[in-house]
Amino acid sequence: YSSVNGYNDHRLDTGMHAGTHIDSPMHITDSKEYIYEAPLESFIAKGCILDVRNQPVIEMKAEYKKLVKDYSIVLLYTGYDKFYGTARYYLEHPVVDLSLCKFLLSKNIKMLGIDMPSPDRYPFEINKFFFENRIFILENLTNLEKLVGVTDFEVIALPMRIKADSSMTRAIARISSKP
Repeated sequence: YSSVNGYNDHRLDTGMHAGTHIDSPMHITDSKEYIYEAPLESFIAKGCILDVRNQPVIEMKAEYKKLVKDYSIVLLYTGYDKFYGTARYYLEHPVVDLSLCKFLLSKNIKMLGIDMPSPDRYPFEINKFFFENRIFILENLTNLEKLVGVTDFEVIALPMRIKADSSMTRAIARISSKP
Protein backbone atom coordinates (compact mmCIF):
# COMPACT_ATOMS: atom_id res chain seq x y z
CA TYR A 1 0.00 0.00 0.00
CA SER A 2 1.37 3.37 -0.96
CA SER A 3 0.49 6.01 1.59
CA VAL A 4 1.62 8.65 -0.91
CA ASN A 5 -0.64 7.57 -3.77
CA GLY A 6 -3.34 5.76 -1.78
CA TYR A 7 -3.50 2.46 -3.69
CA ASN A 8 -1.95 -1.04 -3.87
CA ASP A 9 -0.10 -2.23 -6.95
CA HIS A 10 1.06 -5.85 -7.12
CA ARG A 11 3.21 -7.38 -9.85
CA LEU A 12 3.11 -10.89 -11.29
CA ASP A 13 5.97 -12.24 -13.36
CA THR A 14 5.44 -15.87 -14.39
CA GLY A 15 5.42 -18.39 -17.19
CA MET A 16 2.06 -19.48 -18.55
CA HIS A 17 2.56 -23.11 -17.44
CA ALA A 18 2.74 -22.39 -13.71
CA GLY A 19 -0.01 -23.69 -11.44
CA THR A 20 -3.39 -24.50 -12.93
CA HIS A 21 -3.32 -23.59 -16.60
CA ILE A 22 -4.76 -24.41 -20.01
CA ASP A 23 -2.54 -25.55 -22.87
CA SER A 24 -3.74 -24.79 -26.39
CA PRO A 25 -2.67 -26.32 -29.71
CA MET A 26 -0.03 -23.59 -30.16
CA HIS A 27 1.89 -25.10 -27.23
CA ILE A 28 3.47 -27.96 -29.22
CA THR A 29 2.02 -27.85 -32.72
CA ASP A 30 2.42 -25.40 -35.59
CA SER A 31 -0.90 -23.68 -34.75
CA LYS A 32 -0.74 -19.89 -35.04
CA GLU A 33 -3.84 -19.26 -32.91
CA TYR A 34 -3.21 -17.65 -29.54
CA ILE A 35 -5.24 -19.09 -26.68
CA TYR A 36 -7.29 -15.89 -26.29
CA GLU A 37 -8.49 -16.24 -29.90
CA ALA A 38 -10.35 -19.48 -29.15
CA PRO A 39 -14.09 -19.08 -28.55
CA LEU A 40 -15.05 -18.85 -24.87
CA GLU A 41 -17.39 -21.82 -25.44
CA SER A 42 -14.24 -23.96 -25.68
CA PHE A 43 -13.66 -23.44 -21.95
CA ILE A 44 -17.17 -23.87 -20.51
CA ALA A 45 -19.13 -27.14 -20.63
CA LYS A 46 -20.87 -29.84 -18.68
CA GLY A 47 -18.27 -31.74 -16.71
CA CYS A 48 -17.55 -35.40 -16.24
CA ILE A 49 -15.16 -36.86 -13.66
CA LEU A 50 -13.46 -40.21 -14.17
CA ASP A 51 -11.89 -41.75 -11.08
CA VAL A 52 -8.64 -43.19 -12.47
CA ARG A 53 -6.64 -43.48 -9.25
CA ASN A 54 -3.94 -46.16 -9.04
CA GLN A 55 -3.71 -46.54 -12.83
CA PRO A 56 -0.18 -45.92 -14.16
CA VAL A 57 -1.66 -46.08 -17.68
CA ILE A 58 -5.16 -44.63 -17.97
CA GLU A 59 -6.96 -46.78 -20.53
CA MET A 60 -10.44 -46.83 -22.00
CA LYS A 61 -13.06 -48.69 -19.94
CA ALA A 62 -16.55 -49.72 -21.05
CA GLU A 63 -18.17 -47.74 -18.21
CA TYR A 64 -16.88 -44.47 -19.73
CA LYS A 65 -19.32 -44.86 -22.64
CA LYS A 66 -22.20 -44.01 -20.29
CA LEU A 67 -20.36 -41.37 -18.26
CA VAL A 68 -18.82 -39.14 -20.94
CA LYS A 69 -21.26 -36.90 -22.79
CA ASP A 70 -20.74 -35.18 -26.14
CA TYR A 71 -19.07 -31.75 -26.03
CA SER A 72 -18.17 -32.05 -22.36
CA ILE A 73 -15.05 -31.30 -20.35
CA VAL A 74 -13.61 -34.53 -18.94
CA LEU A 75 -11.65 -34.47 -15.69
CA LEU A 76 -9.32 -37.32 -14.74
CA TYR A 77 -8.94 -37.77 -10.99
CA THR A 78 -5.59 -39.49 -10.37
CA GLY A 79 -4.94 -38.10 -6.89
CA TYR A 80 -1.49 -37.00 -8.05
CA ASP A 81 -2.05 -33.38 -7.00
CA LYS A 82 -0.84 -34.42 -3.52
CA PHE A 83 2.68 -34.74 -5.01
CA TYR A 84 2.70 -31.25 -6.59
CA GLY A 85 6.13 -29.62 -6.40
CA THR A 86 8.01 -32.91 -6.01
CA ALA A 87 10.10 -34.86 -8.51
CA ARG A 88 7.52 -37.67 -8.33
CA TYR A 89 4.80 -35.31 -9.57
CA TYR A 90 6.74 -34.44 -12.71
CA LEU A 91 8.55 -37.72 -13.40
CA GLU A 92 6.22 -40.52 -12.24
CA HIS A 93 2.69 -39.29 -12.99
CA PRO A 94 0.27 -41.59 -14.84
CA VAL A 95 -0.10 -41.35 -18.60
CA VAL A 96 -3.22 -41.44 -20.76
CA ASP A 97 -3.48 -44.27 -23.29
CA LEU A 98 -4.35 -43.57 -26.90
CA SER A 99 -7.43 -45.83 -26.63
CA LEU A 100 -9.01 -43.38 -24.18
CA CYS A 101 -7.94 -40.40 -26.30
CA LYS A 102 -9.65 -41.81 -29.38
CA PHE A 103 -12.84 -42.39 -27.41
CA LEU A 104 -12.76 -38.84 -26.02
CA LEU A 105 -12.29 -37.52 -29.56
CA SER A 106 -15.35 -39.52 -30.70
CA LYS A 107 -17.33 -37.70 -27.98
CA ASN A 108 -16.10 -34.31 -29.25
CA ILE A 109 -14.91 -33.25 -25.82
CA LYS A 110 -13.78 -29.64 -25.51
CA MET A 111 -11.07 -30.09 -22.92
CA LEU A 112 -9.31 -32.72 -20.83
CA GLY A 113 -8.61 -31.70 -17.23
CA ILE A 114 -6.01 -33.49 -15.12
CA ASP A 115 -4.53 -33.24 -11.62
CA MET A 116 -1.01 -33.81 -12.93
CA PRO A 117 1.45 -31.89 -15.14
CA SER A 118 0.76 -33.64 -18.44
CA PRO A 119 -1.29 -36.47 -19.93
CA ASP A 120 1.95 -38.06 -21.18
CA ARG A 121 5.72 -37.69 -21.36
CA TYR A 122 8.27 -36.92 -24.06
CA PRO A 123 7.81 -37.06 -27.05
CA PHE A 124 4.29 -35.91 -26.04
CA GLU A 125 2.27 -37.86 -28.60
CA ILE A 126 -0.91 -37.67 -26.49
CA ASN A 127 -0.57 -33.89 -26.16
CA LYS A 128 -0.13 -33.67 -29.92
CA PHE A 129 -3.14 -35.94 -30.52
CA PHE A 130 -5.40 -33.70 -28.45
CA PHE A 131 -4.04 -30.48 -29.94
CA GLU A 132 -4.25 -31.71 -33.54
CA ASN A 133 -7.92 -32.39 -32.81
CA ARG A 134 -8.44 -29.01 -31.14
CA ILE A 135 -8.92 -30.36 -27.64
CA PHE A 136 -7.46 -28.16 -24.89
CA ILE A 137 -5.64 -29.59 -21.85
CA LEU A 138 -6.28 -28.21 -18.36
CA GLU A 139 -3.33 -29.15 -16.13
CA ASN A 140 -2.38 -29.10 -12.43
CA LEU A 141 -5.94 -29.23 -11.09
CA THR A 142 -6.61 -29.77 -7.39
CA ASN A 143 -9.57 -30.86 -5.24
CA LEU A 144 -10.97 -33.27 -7.83
CA GLU A 145 -11.81 -35.72 -5.04
CA LYS A 146 -14.68 -33.37 -4.16
CA LEU A 147 -16.35 -34.16 -7.50
CA VAL A 148 -16.24 -37.96 -7.27
CA GLY A 149 -19.87 -39.10 -7.30
CA VAL A 150 -21.19 -35.75 -8.52
CA THR A 151 -23.16 -36.36 -11.69
CA ASP A 152 -24.27 -32.88 -12.70
CA PHE A 153 -21.73 -30.07 -12.82
CA GLU A 154 -20.33 -27.50 -15.19
CA VAL A 155 -16.64 -26.72 -15.66
CA ILE A 156 -15.58 -23.12 -16.24
CA ALA A 157 -11.88 -22.50 -16.93
CA LEU A 158 -11.31 -19.30 -18.88
CA PRO A 159 -7.91 -18.25 -20.19
CA MET A 160 -6.64 -14.72 -19.78
CA ARG A 161 -6.86 -12.48 -22.84
CA ILE A 162 -3.17 -12.69 -23.71
CA LYS A 163 -1.08 -13.49 -26.76
CA ALA A 164 0.32 -16.81 -25.57
CA ASP A 165 0.21 -20.54 -26.27
CA SER A 166 -1.28 -21.22 -22.84
CA SER A 167 -2.80 -19.38 -19.92
CA MET A 168 -3.12 -19.60 -16.17
CA THR A 169 -6.73 -20.03 -15.14
CA ARG A 170 -9.00 -20.21 -12.15
CA ALA A 171 -10.83 -23.43 -12.91
CA ILE A 172 -14.11 -24.07 -11.15
CA ALA A 173 -16.77 -26.75 -11.12
CA ARG A 174 -20.23 -25.37 -10.60
CA ILE A 175 -22.30 -28.16 -9.09
CA SER A 176 -25.93 -28.29 -10.22
CA SER A 177 -27.05 -31.09 -7.94
CA LYS A 178 -25.54 -33.76 -5.72
CA PRO A 179 -26.53 -37.42 -5.86
